[in-house]
Amino acid sequence: MSRLARISIVTLSVIVFLYVGLGYVLGKTTDDKSYRSLSVFGEVLQHIQEDYVDEPNISIVTAGAMHGLLESLDPLSGYLSPREYADYRDRTKNPVHGETGMTVSKRYGYIVVVSVVPDSPAGKAAMRSGEILELIAGFATRDMSVGQANSLLQGAPGTSVKVAVIRRGKSEPQEVTLNRAVIGPQHITADRVGDDVAYVRLPAMEPLDVSELHDKLAQLDKQGVHKLLLDLRDCTRGDVSEALVASQFFLTSGKIASLEGQTVSHKDFQAEPDKAVWHSAVDVLISPSTSGAAEVLAGAIKGNKRGELVGERTFGSASEQKVIPLDDGGALILTVAIYSAPDGKSIVEDGVTPTVEVHQKALDPAAEPSTDTDDSAPLAPGQLPKADDPVYNKGLELLKSGAMQKAA
Repeated sequence: MSRLARISIVTLSVIVFLYVGLGYVLGKTTDDKSYRSLSVFGEVLQHIQEDYVDEPNISIVTAGAMHGLLESLDPLSGYLSPREYADYRDRTKNPVHGETGMTVSKRYGYIVVVSVVPDSPAGKAAMRSGEILELIAGFATRDMSVGQANSLLQGAPGTSVKVAVIRRGKSEPQEVTLNRAVIGPQHITADRVGDDVAYVRLPAMEPLDVSELHDKLAQLDKQGVHKLLLDLRDCTRGDVSEALVASQFFLTSGKIASLEGQTVSHKDFQAEPDKAVWHSAVDVLISPSTSGAAEVLAGAIKGNKRGELVGERTFGSASEQKVIPLDDGGALILTVAIYSAPDGKSIVEDGVTPTVEVHQKALDPAAEPSTDTDDSAPLAPGQLPKADDPVYNKGLELLKSGAMQKAA
């Protein structure tokens, strides 16, 4: 770095310090902590610039600082560079874009797969829930926000993206090429699995799925079915507004969920009796691949003691994000509000826990993933759970035994 550039950066730091000190003295803000934090940040930046072993790339350092700052808040908050934000705006303008069919989030410091759409590019490549993506398009995910990961995974239909995935039983990442495609609408799976029992799998909280759920519940009720097993495993897509609609189908009274944030007024969502469709018994299957809007529905069923939740703790991501453009052309994706279950517990912090905990059967850690034999593979549309699915079997057992069959 040239002497002139070094002097410019130091001068800028001095200006920041003076501004901070002057603002503190004059009391232009009541938030002393913000000024102190800014002062510390400027001090750290100055030491990096002057004392680090090599001359650092300040743009990379500051970008890394912003990523770390936002990642310390929650998995879904993040920073988009000017180029990434431009790509983001292009995708939002064009509803038809290619994707891999994975819902991802941040865990263990890396990007992880939350769920996979059946028959999607990721599904065909045998990607599975819980796998860790170490690299996406050659970029390490340890320094990546969820927004950045989605930007890299999405693109023009027919194009490809390479990921390095750490799979079960493997210490080294495996390179997988995913060919992006347009993911079509997913439909619910519904079938009678006993004289008085029906199984319904909701793949997403999209308007189409929720509408199909309404019609199927009404149909089953007319057919005299009185026990329902609702499968929300692998349900990660869709908007919470649709989950609120779906929750109304099962409740005649009580709180569905609450929403609150620092700049978002507290709001309670209540059930409305005239919107209830299913008044008979219902149990719900959940797993770590249940996230987002689906968690609101699961929490509403549990919180109102409407039925059992069978399986494992959900992922924990029911929240609202806001995109905030920055002066440099980049943007923040900031979580501004979180949803809470009827008992007041934050879904983001606590997830939704089952009333009856059942783990998916242990898989051979040395086994290679297979679309034909892997029990962790997402179920195809219309496919019922396998006969040896322990979560499904426990749900059926509880329904048939009459345990906690509370009507709405």
